[in-house]
Amino acid sequence: MANALYGKSRQLFLEGGIAILTADIKLNFLDAADYTVSIDVDDFLNDIPGAAIVGTSGNFAGKTSTLGVFDASDVAVAAVSGDVFEAVGIYKDTGVSSTSPLIAYIDSATGLPFTPTGNTINVSWDNGTNKVFRL
Repeated sequence: MANALYGKSRQLFLEGGIAILTADIKLNFLDAADYTVSIDVDDFLNDIPGAAIVGTSGNFAGKTSTLGVFDASDVAVAAVSGDVFEAVGIYKDTGVSSTSPLIAYIDSATGLPFTPTGNTINVSWDNGTNKVFRL
């Protein structure tokens, strides 16, 4: 799979269901051995088995949106341990997994796959034209 936006999230962006600058946006580290992405079928966080989620960030800070490009401050996720993870998922956190829309799936990035050691993992977004993602 290549980096992609979930089909349902593209629909939500077009219909006003995700206001990226005001929503609580988070990432999770995903173990591909426990989750097989279905980019146009999966829609909410509860589509990802709990065993596949190796770590979860806090809310993104410093969010911006310019010409369809989403950017945010780099993210640090403390004390990550568990399975090797091969992907990063981005989602809107509503506080309930069955209503938290999946936004992006990233599995082609420097440092993936990654073996957690219990330390903080720093995620640095692209400083080029694509930033976190581009619609």
